[in-house]
Amino acid sequence: MSDAARLSVVTVAWQTGPRLLEAVASILAAPGVDEFVLVNHGNPPELIRALRTMASNTDKFVLIETGANMGFAKGCNIGARRTSGDYVLFLNPDAVLAPGVASRLKASAADLKNEALWAIGARITNADGTEQRGGRRGELTPASALATFFGLNRFLPGARNLHFETQPLSEDMVPMPVVSGAALMMRRDDFLSIGGFDERYFLHVEDIDLCRNIRERGGSVWFEPRANIKHYGGTSQSSPFFVESHKGLGFVKYFWKYYPGPLQRLATMALIGPIFTALWGRAGLLRIKGLLEGAQHRRAVVRRLRRLKAHRAARS
Repeated sequence: MSDAARLSVVTVAWQTGPRLLEAVASILAAPGVDEFVLVNHGNPPELIRALRTMASNTDKFVLIETGANMGFAKGCNIGARRTSGDYVLFLNPDAVLAPGVASRLKASAADLKNEALWAIGARITNADGTEQRGGRRGELTPASALATFFGLNRFLPGARNLHFETQPLSEDMVPMPVVSGAALMMRRDDFLSIGGFDERYFLHVEDIDLCRNIRERGGSVWFEPRANIKHYGGTSQSSPFFVESHKGLGFVKYFWKYYPGPLQRLATMALIGPIFTALWGRAGLLRIKGLLEGAQHRRAVVRRLRRLKAHRAARS
């Protein structure tokens, strides 16, 4: 594929919050992006009006309104079918595409011109530049899930954590068992030819499944450390229990799909309790954090209003 290969970005949004507008603006302004397709499953009316205005100002922006929350996997597939680029980059609705990242991913894709089937994942970072968990991961198996959820890798020889974000970064693109769907690029035709994301996953784990599908077909999955994408995370205005519950269901579906033997399914059933306990515990912490941050924000607003009132009183 030539250097003139076109890149389409696909984003799926549902109750994302105000970070969505920042993400959209960054994509539209990014050099190397030729087309942007936003699949809107549902957002507040004022946000939808802003998106419609942005889409009306450029032919580059295609806004699809589904009218219902159909899930991340199905939304991505809808968006990918609407694209016209050679490559499709799936990007989370609260991820910021900095200048140079799209061009970097295109250049990395050109290095894989002799590969029949591939996917490239970007390095996902927090706002402070530190690497987020999930951008590069090992193979998901019942054993690796058990080691990760219970921290067995800290005291059992051979047990390995699924997440690699604490490992040293390479200077170049490297093979990786699993990369994140928060910033994942493929050839458009390849993505569609293998069926896209498995729509049985509503939210989470569909990216793990896709990477496994690619590798089992003889393809390759790559992690590109030079493509840094800031991901706010936790911006969804839906309940964290909703999000984490779907993540847990995704794990169960994955294990049921790839480990169908009777003993393996017994192992999956044994994992269900610990998986949901861990995820719901995390959801509870996120909920408490959100309440505390909300209270802190309200106090700050009250203080600003009081200072403004005092300033006006002093001037009068």
